[in-house]
Amino acid sequence: MGTNYSGRVWLLSDGVDTGQLIPGQYLPITDPYELAHHALEAVRPEFTAGVQQGDIIVAGKNFGCGSSREHAAKALKFAGISVVLAESFARIFFRNAFNIGMAAIPLPGITKIVSEGDRLEVSLAEGKVKNLTTGVEISFAQLPPVMVRILESGGIIPYTSDKLKAGCGDSVG
Repeated sequence: MGTNYSGRVWLLSDGVDTGQLIPGQYLPITDPYELAHHALEAVRPEFTAGVQQGDIIVAGKNFGCGSSREHAAKALKFAGISVVLAESFARIFFRNAFNIGMAAIPLPGITKIVSEGDRLEVSLAEGKVKNLTTGVEISFAQLPPVMVRILESGGIIPYTSDKLKAGCGDSVG
């Protein structure tokens, strides 16, 4: 997995809520790949047919607001999204994204430097996003090391399991 991502932009607006990310009628689905087939279907019907592994969502303010459903982040990840960059996040979506091993980076100004379909390169280690289409770069605050390790492990459950196997269950760092 690593901490570098490169992909094509799917640009979304402000206030995209969890019901738009994955409609409520699909919540009983337990297969994450089947769930992914319904991601954004009401607001971007072309998404599931066009998304490619490694693609990146760039969104406006308060991305992932609404209910606390982990399904929203999971549907995006299993559809192929590698990272979500947004002007700001609803706290619960931000937490759920990391819990399932998908990076979510709050990045004020990001929607001003990208367009739909641009190619981006994101480096968590350097705290930078480069728009490969235009050459514009923007920096962001680096994530705490424990959050990077959670991503590298594939989410909070594998991270915790690894820590427990290593005998470090009482240490988060």
